Amino acid sequence: MGGWSAEREVSLSSGKGIAEALESLGHRVTRIDMGRDVAARLAEAKPDVVFNALHGTPGEDGSVQGMMDLLGLTYTHSGLATSVIAIDKILTKNQLVPHGIPMPGGRVVKSAELFAGDPLARPYVLKPVNEGSSVGIAIVTADGNYGTPIGRDVEGPWQHFEELLAEPYVRGRELTTAVLGDRALGVTELRPKSGFYDYDAKYTEGLTEHIFPAQIPDEITEACKSIALEAHRLLGCKGCSRADFRWDDERGIDGLFLLEVNTQPGMTPLSLVPEQARHTGMSYPELVQAIVDAALQDRALQEEAV
Repeated sequence: MGGWSAEREVSLSSGKGIAEALESLGHRVTRIDMGRDVAARLAEAKPDVVFNALHGTPGEDGSVQGMMDLLGLTYTHSGLATSVIAIDKILTKNQLVPHGIPMPGGRVVKSAELFAGDPLARPYVLKPVNEGSSVGIAIVTADGNYGTPIGRDVEGPWQHFEELLAEPYVRGRELTTAVLGDRALGVTELRPKSGFYDYDAKYTEGLTEHIFPAQIPDEITEACKSIALEAHRLLGCKGCSRADFRWDDERGIDGLFLLEVNTQPGMTPLSLVPEQARHTGMSYPELVQAIVDAALQDRALQEEAV
């Protein structure tokens, strides 16, 4: 847990809850706040399973997964290849869109290009290609305060990232679906009390209303669950994942778009996967145990195949 990504504090919160849940089930737990010596710490601990509670890079992008593969460790959540693809929004589109998964269009732009003109018609969204938790997102509108063109000195993700993904803005509602193994748990609607569902709205209590089950047509509920499961399968996700959607309710099923798949969703008290699991009758410790069991089962299958 921990590490040095923009999502460090969320990861520490996830890790604390996971460790306490595992201990409540009788497991012996070693907590590691990831530093540059993480490989040596893991080798010393000799764990039966590593519960990967890291969020963002390098814990979610394949770097830590590759290291643990080299060390011969069993770990939770997705493996190297899946992690590399899923954290990169362009690679994810390339993997999913050809199979009929609906995702917004868009293209990668150099941040410096934005100061000369808009890459898309407004409104559009700018986001880092490989960050999670809505880190560094800007919604550029005709009447916004970023300037026309965007001002070089105006605070925004263009000041922190050399490249950004520009996507058409999808108006409407924020939906999310958790997948655990081969089961989609349900659909939650997220209603931020102001602005949009950004990093602060996700992790500050009281800023976002979670509605589960989402009050949406059955057709949209089933589509979210089906798309989330198919994306989980196509990307090769393991354990649990979470699919985030935007739904333009004026367009019906044609207005539903998958935004991204999170291979290591948050496990904090405000996180969506534990919340959906709880509504389906699974306690937080039971969810944590199910994720550990999935990792052990995957290792057993790999050993049988050798």
